[in-house]
This record gives sequence, structure tokens and C-alpha cells, in this order.
Amino acid sequence: MKPTRSLLAALLIALPFSVFAIGAIAVDDEEGQTDPGYGYVTGAASKQAASAGAMKECRASGNKGCKVVVWFESCGAYAHSRDHYGIGYGKTKKVAEAKALEECGGKSCKILVADCE
Repeated sequence: MKPTRSLLAALLIALPFSVFAIGAIAVDDEEGQTDPGYGYVTGAASKQAASAGAMKECRASGNKGCKVVVWFESCGAYAHSRDHYGIGYGKTKKVAEAKALEECGGKSCKILVADCE
């Protein structure tokens, strides 16, 4: 069966929207905490779906103060210390982690979670 022009046009229009998946990280992190709770999701179809999934994962671990701190289309990371936090995103996990650590700014900052699509 030969595809019709309208079918080809529909595929070309839909393709750019289906290629990108979105991820998000939600964290329950308060100043002074040494082990914050978190949840994250990758492969979501939209920012809203990624955010909802990350919040669900964060709360499923018993965390009550979860908030979405970053969403990303490639890689995302969250760094923290007792007094600081930072988020980062970029084309690679290494870039996302470096940005999160830079934004966190403290010598004791460590990556809590980082992932890529």
C-alpha cells in the first residue's frame, strides 16, 4: 500500500513532537537536611506529565514537601548540601551535574540525582 500525501504530511507534522521525551525531578529538601527525599521520571510526553510523575514518585517514598525543581528534554541533575541546592540541565549528564554543582555553590554540595532521556 502506497502512503498518501496527507498521511505523509501528518507523519511529518507529528514526528518532531514525538521525538522529544521530557523528564522532571521533584525533591523534598529542607535546609539542614542531610538526606532529602526525591522522585524523578523520564520519557514523559509533556512537561505536565513529567512533573506529575516526579511528584508521584517523590510522595510515594513518604515525602510530604515535594516540589518539582527541574524538568529537562535531555539530562537533568539536582545537587544539595545542608545549606544549599542547585539544579542543572544540559545535553549530557556530566553537563547537567556540573551546572547543578555550580549553582549549589558550596564545597560540600553533592549530586543527589541525575538522569538523561
